[in-house]
Amino acid sequence: MKRILVILALLTVSIAASAQLDSLTRASMDTTLVGRDIMSLVGGKVTVTQSSPVRSALNNYIFSNTGKKIQGYRIRVFYDNSPQARTRSESVAAYVRSQYPENGVYRTFETPNYKVTVGDFRSKEEALRIYMALKGIYPTAYIIKENINYPL
Repeated sequence: MKRILVILALLTVSIAASAQLDSLTRASMDTTLVGRDIMSLVGGKVTVTQSSPVRSALNNYIFSNTGKKIQGYRIRVFYDNSPQARTRSESVAAYVRSQYPENGVYRTFETPNYKVTVGDFRSKEEALRIYMALKGIYPTAYIIKENINYPL
């Protein structure tokens, strides 16, 4: 009987300590900073200077990874196998490339389908920003998980 009381007492103390620690953790988190960029807090008056060896090492790292593929997301805006699919895919790719020049546009052919995809997004949230704009123009657009080019 004494063992049961001791175990219950220890259990009660550990639960109380855990609850207190959890409330301290929540109290110490500043929720005004959630989702904000650190550079927006300093007001754009920050200058970053790098030594030439650091800059050279970063450029070498980027150059060595240019051929690599990583798992990411793209937006499929066109997928068709009709007789006019080739010319339509060319025009869709040209239009999207003109509207979003900063995002890669990829036109591929996998028998019997022509496909046009947009972007090299590392996260689905990045892809969603462009997807929402493209959805109005291409209502059948959708986000796909695919190997993407290593970001530069």
